[in-house]
Amino acid sequence: MSEPYDILVAGELNPDLILSDPDLEPKFGQHETLVENATLTVGSSAAIFACGAARLGLRVGFIGVAGDDLFGRFMLERLTERGVDVSNVIIDLQTPTGISVIFSRGTDRAILTHLGTMDALRAEHIPDTLLLQSRHLHVTSYFLQTALQPDLPDLFARARSLDLTTSLDTNWDPDERWAGVETLLEHTTVFLPNEAEALSLTGLTDVREAAQSLATKAEIVTVKLGEQGSIACRDAEFECASSLLVTVADTVGAGDSFNAGFLYGVLAGWDLQMSLQLGVVCGSLSTRAAGGVAAQPTLEDALFTLNTAKTP
Repeated sequence: MSEPYDILVAGELNPDLILSDPDLEPKFGQHETLVENATLTVGSSAAIFACGAARLGLRVGFIGVAGDDLFGRFMLERLTERGVDVSNVIIDLQTPTGISVIFSRGTDRAILTHLGTMDALRAEHIPDTLLLQSRHLHVTSYFLQTALQPDLPDLFARARSLDLTTSLDTNWDPDERWAGVETLLEHTTVFLPNEAEALSLTGLTDVREAAQSLATKAEIVTVKLGEQGSIACRDAEFECASSLLVTVADTVGAGDSFNAGFLYGVLAGWDLQMSLQLGVVCGSLSTRAAGGVAAQPTLEDALFTLNTAKTP
C-alpha cells in the first residue's frame, strides 16, 4: 500500500461458520438438528471491523497471525478482496487458524470458538516502522488475545507517542474477571464496549453512569445498546442515537460495523453526535444478511440511510 493507513488493525483472524434458524436448539445425545442456513464467512471481531472500515473507504492495514491452512488462506483472500492490506500478517507454520461456530436465532446467538492462532499476536510483532505508516491503531478481543495483553498498554503508549490515536473494543471476558482494562484505558482515545461490558467493567447498574465513569479514563466512550441504539460521552458532552428499523437476518459483527462507522466519523473530525449516528447506521445495516460483512454499507449507502431512515 503506497499511502499511509488510516487504521492499522491489530487482532485475531478466524472464519465464522454460521448455522442459522429462528428455532435453533442443538441437542446432545446423537440428535441431528436441521437448520435453514449455513454460511462460512469472515469472522473475528478484528477482521469484521477491518472489512467495515475499508468498505467505508478508509485505508486499512491488518497485523495478526494466521495458520498455513485452508481457514487462514480463506481469511487472507476475503480480506484482500475487501480492500484490506494483509501484507503484514504473520503465517504460523505450526498452529492452525482458529474458527468460531455460531448458532444464530437472528437476534440471539451462541458461539463456540477454537482459538488456534487467535491468541498468538504479540506487541513485539508491531514495530514502530509499522505504526509510523498509520494514523490510528485499533485493537479488539482483548481477553482472547492473551499474548498481546501484557504489553498492550505499552503498545498503546508507544502509538500515542508517535501521534497515533487508539481505540479498543474488549469484547466479552470469558472468565468474567475484566482485569487489566483500566490501565489500558489511560492510553485509549476511543473505547467501544457494549452495555453488558460497560456495566461489568464498572460494577454499575446504570449504563449512562457507566459510560461517564469510563470516560474519566478514555478520552471518548461510546456504549452500544443493541436495539436501543448507542450513547457516547467525552468530558461533559453526552450524546445518544436511536437504532434503525431494519429486518434483521442476524446480529453477528454488528458491533464491529458500528465501530467502523463511529471511528470513520472521529477520524474525519466529525462531532460526537454525527459520528455516533454513522456508527448506528453501519451497525444496523450490517444485520440485514447472515455474517458480519455481507451487508456492510459503503459510505454513500450509509449517508443516504442516515438522511432518510426511520427510527423506532
